[in-house]
Amino acid sequence: MGYRHPSLRSGLPVPIFARRGAATQGPKGFARKSVPGRCILPAPNAEPARRRGGWKDVNRGEGKETSMGFRICTIGCGGIATGRHGPSYAAYAAERPDTELAACCDLDEAKAEAFQRKFGFARRYTDLVEMLNTERPDAVCLVAPVPVTCELSCRILEMGYPLLMEKPPGKTIEETDRMMAAAEAAGAPSQVAFNRRHAPLVRELKRLMSETLPDGRIQHIRYEMVRVNRREKDFSTTAIHGIDAARFLAGSDYETVRFHYQELPDVGPGVCNAYMDCTFESGATGHLSFCPVAGATIEGAVIHALDNTFLLRLPMYRGLDASGRLRHVRKGKVESDVTAADVSEGDEAFRLDGFYGENASFFDDIRAGRRPAGDLRNARQSVVIAQCMRERRSEYPGR
Repeated sequence: MGYRHPSLRSGLPVPIFARRGAATQGPKGFARKSVPGRCILPAPNAEPARRRGGWKDVNRGEGKETSMGFRICTIGCGGIATGRHGPSYAAYAAERPDTELAACCDLDEAKAEAFQRKFGFARRYTDLVEMLNTERPDAVCLVAPVPVTCELSCRILEMGYPLLMEKPPGKTIEETDRMMAAAEAAGAPSQVAFNRRHAPLVRELKRLMSETLPDGRIQHIRYEMVRVNRREKDFSTTAIHGIDAARFLAGSDYETVRFHYQELPDVGPGVCNAYMDCTFESGATGHLSFCPVAGATIEGAVIHALDNTFLLRLPMYRGLDASGRLRHVRKGKVESDVTAADVSEGDEAFRLDGFYGENASFFDDIRAGRRPAGDLRNARQSVVIAQCMRERRSEYPGR
């Protein structure tokens, strides 16, 4: 049975957590405020929108029923939201005219207002609970700092709303499990924003491997993540991208991992290079390296299989390989050589690095009543491995 919005389920009012007696106020510091603004309306020839019985649109008159299309709300209007997610929402709404960018929310009203105006959201809020109770969206996106991701995700999921959350989905496995429990109790779909999975070059690499390798199996993957001047104590919240991307490219979970650390105390407290030697459940092996204070921004993979090698360089912001590149070599001959723009529907950075793809796939899945493939349960092992790295463990012995 496909997912149904909580307001359409018989006998299940929204919000769910309010029915259970939990507090309906937002996290401490969230004021209650909404501001009308510009609204993107369905095009005249758009497909008929689903009728929303009885909810009140504060911008359209008290008690007036409305008929709208697919409604999106987003929480968090900071740098990554403005640079990557916002352009993705606007592009998605432009390509699917029955989409309404209903509202955005941020504790900082100035940020919310700037985001609203830049990307065409109808309204803005500084209280996420008020926004969700008022707007009743079809899908919610959360782009929040790591320390509050779990708390805010649980609030949204307990209300029954489909949620796309920025990585990592919780800093510890306990937080991830708490979020999973909230999603499963409410029957709310979730997706974790691992944008590498949706980058056009990664999708092209997966396509090439599925067509070229008879059994789809690889022998070895080498994944490299190199950054400049990233001196934070905990690089694992970024490294989780590489940990997850290697899983995705290998098409298999990790079976065992051995960690090696090169501590760099002269650079800063907690700064280190980290290396992972892995075996996958498929039988493939892997080596992952994370060097946060090197001389260039580089990220990519080299994958070996029988008679085939694939060389991937992801397009990175301020990176050495800004355009990205994917080469397929078979028995010593280059079979294909493409850039990210060659296999993307546009050359904007938010498309090339996968942010558009992750948002579009989530919205399309919710529209179609499908459970997103990259949900919290699917992301769980990536969180476990990243936590091992953060805690400087020597190995992940397996499940």
